[in-house]
Amino acid sequence: MENNSNKNIMKPSVEAQIPAPPKGGWGVNSPFRGAGGNWSVNNLLRPNILALKPYSSARDEFSGSASVFLDANENPYDTGYNRYPDPYQQKVKERIAGLKGVRTDQIFLGNGSDEPIDLLYRAFAIPGVDNVVIMEPSYGMYTVAADINDIEIRKVLLNDEYQIEATKLLAAADEKTKLLFLCSPNNPTANSLDREEMFKVISGFDGIVVVDEAYIDFAPGTTLLNELDKYPNLLVLQTFSKAWGLAGIRLGMAFASQEIVTVLSRIKYPYNINALTQQRVLQSLESTEQKDAWVKTIIEERAKLAEKLKQFSFVKKIYPSDANFLLVKMEGAREKFEYLMNSGVIVRDRSKVALCEGSLRITVGSPEENREIIEKLKHYPPTP
Repeated sequence: MENNSNKNIMKPSVEAQIPAPPKGGWGVNSPFRGAGGNWSVNNLLRPNILALKPYSSARDEFSGSASVFLDANENPYDTGYNRYPDPYQQKVKERIAGLKGVRTDQIFLGNGSDEPIDLLYRAFAIPGVDNVVIMEPSYGMYTVAADINDIEIRKVLLNDEYQIEATKLLAAADEKTKLLFLCSPNNPTANSLDREEMFKVISGFDGIVVVDEAYIDFAPGTTLLNELDKYPNLLVLQTFSKAWGLAGIRLGMAFASQEIVTVLSRIKYPYNINALTQQRVLQSLESTEQKDAWVKTIIEERAKLAEKLKQFSFVKKIYPSDANFLLVKMEGAREKFEYLMNSGVIVRDRSKVALCEGSLRITVGSPEENREIIEKLKHYPPTP
């Protein structure tokens, strides 16, 4: 029996086309200041990407229904997975659009959030020429991806409250700054960033502002998704790895203007999201009750865990958290880390991260796991 599961795959009916360069040519020195007015993605694109003729797969060249597919050199015998997956992930995007209150043409799906992070560098930042501004401390892949792509990194430290200061971030940027990364709630500091400061950055920066919302489900009401139509240079990252409990399937979401999404779609690999991942996430999207229940429990356990940790004299500070983890400053952090590891409890030592000296990052686990770490710490130091 032949599997024609993709016979109705349709190329998106509305797909943005990258407009031609402005008269006189494009360039980072074009007069676009802030996110309003004549802002265009053309002013940021690498010239080779602007001129790129993207790969055209068999599923790009045919839209509609058919009973026999002999165009993609697939194995004709049904294994359930003998056909290539939908390269546009339309069914998944439709479900996400309804859940998030965005349009399907504002969604890009990647192999985790790391794929769109890497693609942004490859699309917009010229190696050895352009630069990126990153808040520090924050998620390490912004830096790793920049290093891989040979992009200069300009890090701006958070203040004593782990907050950004828009004036400092904007001062670090120049006409060669293509990207600026924010993370809210932030990893590893766990706090949400000040919204007014974020808006100052988005409206005052010429390039693309990436706001990573991997932990947004644990900070309800703080997403910037409803600002996409107002700020064409805003890109929001979210993930299925945290609240949804699907870290193993590697599916990240990037939400942005149709222009930016089209750029990412043109340079991604043709079938970047496999059929198994698409099927699994559709199952989870059928009902959000389980995800909502997990989030509720984790937030409750976060508060309980923080209270229990306060009882230890070696704990100096537990930073406010809007995520599914706590950043805990303590005496002898490295020794506590090694003790817990040797006891079978794994946390992360963030002591070598800027502004996180002497701190452990502790994920909020199940009630049983949280009790276990508390019991282990009660017996520190171990008896000889």
